[in-house]
Amino acid sequence: MSEIKHWLVPDWPAPANIHAATTLRTGGVSRESYYCLNPAAHVSDDGDRVKQNRRIIKQMLDLPAEPVWLEQIHSNRVVKAVKTASLQQADASYTDEPDVVCAVLTADCLPLLVCSRDGTQVAAIHAGWRGLLAGVISNTVSAMQIPRSPLLGKNGAGKDLMVWLGPAIGPDCFEVGTEVREAFIQKSAAFNNAFKKQSNGKWLADIYQLARDELTALGIANVYGGTHCTVTEHESFYSYRRDTQTGRMATLIWME
Repeated sequence: MSEIKHWLVPDWPAPANIHAATTLRTGGVSRESYYCLNPAAHVSDDGDRVKQNRRIIKQMLDLPAEPVWLEQIHSNRVVKAVKTASLQQADASYTDEPDVVCAVLTADCLPLLVCSRDGTQVAAIHAGWRGLLAGVISNTVSAMQIPRSPLLGKNGAGKDLMVWLGPAIGPDCFEVGTEVREAFIQKSAAFNNAFKKQSNGKWLADIYQLARDELTALGIANVYGGTHCTVTEHESFYSYRRDTQTGRMATLIWME
């Protein structure tokens, strides 16, 4: 009998020294609304169970070190992933060092993983609509110091990067107000195709498409993933919009 896996592996052609995963909600010890593998310490889950879940994740993914967790604030702030005595406030981290685990926590927001084609840099991004609008993706690419040119599109330096879009709220579930759509359209008319008008005057937003549009503008064409819906796939994923009080999935990336 094959072992049940409690994580997703990105479906992307990353270099062999790059390792990445998104944890599912199964396989842990949390109870009730946090059932079952919740590694988030900020959602009022039992602290001892969260610590045990983190130990489970480290063991099952054979992590080389403790993940560098962040205090996520729906911003565009990016930091280098380093161990510190306190959590760094940021929504993305990157590293060019082996055995450093970048990590973000999500439950409807979009987790993105980035790696260079030569296997020398990786990053993890937490992108809700506020972070996307504020430019958390472009800030992360800038921090990684990968040359890029929006004018050159997919033929530019963006070809040196690849991105995986982890599980997030699907395009049929993410209802937003007119002000959200207008904010994106004011930033770029290209975002218009990510919104669908609803009869109640609101809009359905495709967070995957918003990210793809941003990546296209950065000249990054090698984009994978973006096929899940955290709201409807309730057995696999936590969803804040669906349940409000709930856990988080961890999306992690590291290099040998």
